[in-house]
Amino acid sequence: MEKTIANKSVNINDEGYLTDFSQWDKEVGTEIAKEEDIEMTDKHWEVIDFLQDKHHKEEALSIRGIKKSGVINIKEFYSLFPGGPLKKSTKIAGIPKPKSCI
Repeated sequence: MEKTIANKSVNINDEGYLTDFSQWDKEVGTEIAKEEDIEMTDKHWEVIDFLQDKHHKEEALSIRGIKKSGVINIKEFYSLFPGGPLKKSTKIAGIPKPKSCI
């Protein structure tokens, strides 16, 4: 289905995740974050960049992988993206919801 985010028409699935990463840009990510009640900071963007890099390398994403990455500690990850940090961060990053998130 289509949705307008940051004045752009994007394709999303029934959970609100982008289905075409090429439609993502920082403005789209910022608007998705606002919908999730998250105000983006440099640290948020650092995590988003890390997630997108892992996705493009086709590496599985998990909380355990985030913990081992050294990019962010788990406590900070939960505070930056409260209420489901991996689900929310991947949605903002414009990548599919990880299989580890049910």
